[in-house]
Amino acid sequence: MKLLFVHQNIPGQYRELLRWLAARGSDELVFLTQRPDFPDMPGVKIVRYKPHHKSTDKSYALTRHLEDCHGAGYAVATACQKLEAEGFRPDIVIGHVGWGELTFLKQVWPDVPLLGYFEYFYLAEGGVMGFDPEYPAGETSKYVMHARNALNYMNIATCDLGQTPTHWQHQTYPEAMRDKIYVCHDGIRCDLLGPDPDVSLSLGRLSKPLTRADEIFTYTSRNMEPTRGFHKFARALPEILEARPNARVLIVGGNGTSYGRKSTSSGGYRGEMEAEIGDRVDWDRVHFLGRLAYPDYVKVTQIGRCAVHLSYPFVLSWSLLESMAMGAVMIASDTAPIREVIEHGKNGLLVDFHDHGALAKQVIEVLANHDTYAPLGVAARQHVQQTYDFETVTLRQHLERINSLVPKNVRMALP
Repeated sequence: MKLLFVHQNIPGQYRELLRWLAARGSDELVFLTQRPDFPDMPGVKIVRYKPHHKSTDKSYALTRHLEDCHGAGYAVATACQKLEAEGFRPDIVIGHVGWGELTFLKQVWPDVPLLGYFEYFYLAEGGVMGFDPEYPAGETSKYVMHARNALNYMNIATCDLGQTPTHWQHQTYPEAMRDKIYVCHDGIRCDLLGPDPDVSLSLGRLSKPLTRADEIFTYTSRNMEPTRGFHKFARALPEILEARPNARVLIVGGNGTSYGRKSTSSGGYRGEMEAEIGDRVDWDRVHFLGRLAYPDYVKVTQIGRCAVHLSYPFVLSWSLLESMAMGAVMIASDTAPIREVIEHGKNGLLVDFHDHGALAKQVIEVLANHDTYAPLGVAARQHVQQTYDFETVTLRQHLERINSLVPKNVRMALP
């Protein structure tokens, strides 16, 4: 089969599917992306494009996002015209709709099926907007948010089929759209991710490596920002570290902003929280590790006695499911879509996102009674294996959907 993947940030949500197809070795794979630094991948031809147009600060706020998306979409369309001129015409195009990259592909290939990734419908209520009183929405935010949905409306008509990873994300879309979008997670490699009782991790300012014998708790996010609850986590640290004098916290994440408004501090939200907490915490036991290479991120998760994961009602983070696959005892916010994954007291623990005191008490309890809570980590891994494992659960579902869109003579055999 000839497959064209489109995602501005290769590999995006297609990491595991792309690896599996490349290893299969019988398909022609092309990936169209903006990302300049991704290394060559055996079995995959990577084609890069640059947006044809970008908005400016003077662009109209209600159409600025669409302006950027149309600039990307037109560039993708012209890149695909060039691919066809070079002899490549895909049997199917698979891509993320969120940046406009699929919008004009039916103008290039009217008969080529499009399978679009529908990640989020922007909500005026029940989503990120207005959730956190500390960061209230502006007067015009509801208009800007809904204006972003223009892309969702355009692409639900353009794509032949859509995918979204969780049921909560699915129900954020209007009812009229849902029948065209199937629910299936991208998939977690549980065969590669698991607990490791012998794990060790060396940190520059410690004289010896950390092991499972040390009292470690962790926080992981792409960036330290309000959408992923970093401010709530940081405010819980003084109480936790005072109650547990031998505990250390390992914090993984960048200092930028992935979602929502940017910090006005030069030090980002980390800098804001460091200034707020001041000397109420023993900073020698707080380890900011930045963004780590994947093997090191795995070690951080494996070494912790519990892992904290907080989020606004927003897209489900891969790190939550990966942590669960590694047998972490999860302490997470009682927010959707986390409730779809974690059942309190069964495969993890849920706390009120807004109550950092409750978070602190729960972390202290788990650190003090780790053996009592360890079975939650075992149950967490079992749940991910049964529901989200790539090789045994989600791969077959994705292949069935791909096969349903392409001619019989190019369909893939199911595992």
